[in-house]
Amino acid sequence: MNLTLCGSIAFIHEMDDLRQKLEALGHSVQMPPMTERIGEHGQHISADEYYALKKAADTDLNHWIWKNHGDCISAHFRKIEWADAVVILNLSKNNIEHYVGPNTLMEMGYAFALNKPIYLFNPIPRISYFEELIGMNPIIISGDLSLIHS
Repeated sequence: MNLTLCGSIAFIHEMDDLRQKLEALGHSVQMPPMTERIGEHGQHISADEYYALKKAADTDLNHWIWKNHGDCISAHFRKIEWADAVVILNLSKNNIEHYVGPNTLMEMGYAFALNKPIYLFNPIPRISYFEELIGMNPIIISGDLSLIHS
């Protein structure tokens, strides 16, 4: 299957590990980039550095990072369009077990609108948009990659 991985960029290394495991099972996998291009001359920084810069720029709406962020969202939506299904890597973050953040919720909604199966790596988190998550009928695999199939 063609799979696109979604989840918080805080989980980028875990996503890369998951990508490798899924590819070993014969899947083609896309995920967020491990580096981001910044600046006029196209320098690249790691996803970890990009995530830290994004958190530090949270109040400056004119910061270059927010101008870049929409492009990142659109690029990931194209990966969802390409995929047969999406796999949501929902690990613990911000003291929330099985975290699904706002960007990931948007990605799940986009996959749902495209009638793509949504595989949730861990159970649905108990958060304010729990009902929306349930409504998208995710397939909860609880870490069992053998449950991902066409």
